Amino acid sequence: MTLASLSLGFGVVQLDVTIVNTALNSISTSMGGGVSELQWIVSAYTIAFAALILTAGAAGDRIGAKLIFVVGFALFTAASLACALAPTVTVLIAARLVQGVGAAMLVPSSLALLNHAYPDEKERGRAVGIWAAGASLALTAGPLAGGILVALVGWRSIFLVNLPIGLAGLWLTWRYASETVQSPDRQLDLAGQLAAIAALGCIAAATIEGGVLGWMNPWVIACFGGFTILAPAFVLQERRARDPMLPLVLFKNRLFALTSMVGLLVNMAFYGLIFVLSLYFQQVNGLSPLATGLAFLPMMGAVLPANLLAARAAEHWGAPVTIALGAALTAAGCLGLLGLERDTNYWAICAQLLTMGAGLGLLVPPLTSSLLGSVEKARSGIAAGVLNSTRQTGSVLGVALFGSLVGNGSAFLAGTRVALIISTALLLGAAVMIVVGGRSASKRRL
Repeated sequence: MTLASLSLGFGVVQLDVTIVNTALNSISTSMGGGVSELQWIVSAYTIAFAALILTAGAAGDRIGAKLIFVVGFALFTAASLACALAPTVTVLIAARLVQGVGAAMLVPSSLALLNHAYPDEKERGRAVGIWAAGASLALTAGPLAGGILVALVGWRSIFLVNLPIGLAGLWLTWRYASETVQSPDRQLDLAGQLAAIAALGCIAAATIEGGVLGWMNPWVIACFGGFTILAPAFVLQERRARDPMLPLVLFKNRLFALTSMVGLLVNMAFYGLIFVLSLYFQQVNGLSPLATGLAFLPMMGAVLPANLLAARAAEHWGAPVTIALGAALTAAGCLGLLGLERDTNYWAICAQLLTMGAGLGLLVPPLTSSLLGSVEKARSGIAAGVLNSTRQTGSVLGVALFGSLVGNGSAFLAGTRVALIISTALLLGAAVMIVVGGRSASKRRL
């Protein structure tokens, strides 16, 4: 029952990463707003998620993971209701931000509770496999579930579906999960946390609004300027903090630094394109939300079987080569979409979506294993938090950048091709980086 509650918590977080994309056009039609507002609906969630996940993990260590998990689940569920009832785009964006806060509290505390509930290593391994598989299934099902819900009930239903999940998860956690050991001496790095939120918010705002207001707009320039000040301030704070939210010493291990960077680049390319292709299917091709969800099914459906093949591939070729192969496959799918036009046959697109999904599924398991293997077991929690944070940061940057490229109107297809070229470059860069650097990376654990 504990495993069920923790799987629900992680699963609902992953579900909300992808389920919103198929509803974007319906939200725009219902509430108004252009591409930048849709970018904020997606990015508000991931900004809060990326910026707060490390501090949420530290808070769980300090006052108990069960308490953080329950509060996070309650907050996520309440924010989902607020999203469903939102009268304006501004209120919806604010509610999505709160949803992201809840998500950041759920993920690290669910892993800590799982570790606490299964002291036996073999049992814990099986439990983590079930926990991760449930999240992969939720991530995969998101576009299709969103399309079905929007078609049958309307876009508000994609948020209402979180309510029964949240209530079930809360009851199961409260009834069955036991509290973890608390470390009241663990300090929270509040200054670092504020700097991280402000820096990520500034770069996202500058990139999103730059595509609408113009790159020389004073407000956009001010946001870029704020980022150039806040990012170094964050690094300086992490160097001198007693209990930093992001221990910079981890990045002295080359393998840890490489896998973190690859995670950021891959998510930037992949989730930025998910946003753009969702708009392409609905605004350019005129597909319904349900048809859009079905259009994404081959991509998302390829992720899970590729996940299952990844371990064998890593054993045969090694983790760096498997990660590079996955990134190269995803890049090949991007190149195959460069000829995208208004009337491109769907089955030609489908082949590329399959390739991209298979590539992503192939690289994520060895990427995660390599990063966790580069640190001592005692630091595996913070290492997993860093990977989640960097990957979500990549998602924020991808949606912000690619959304600003496509904009509104006739320039959409031209912007989409530029986004595909950038994605290809990011993915191939990640492949070269991990192959060249991964083989010579230090095996010393930190």
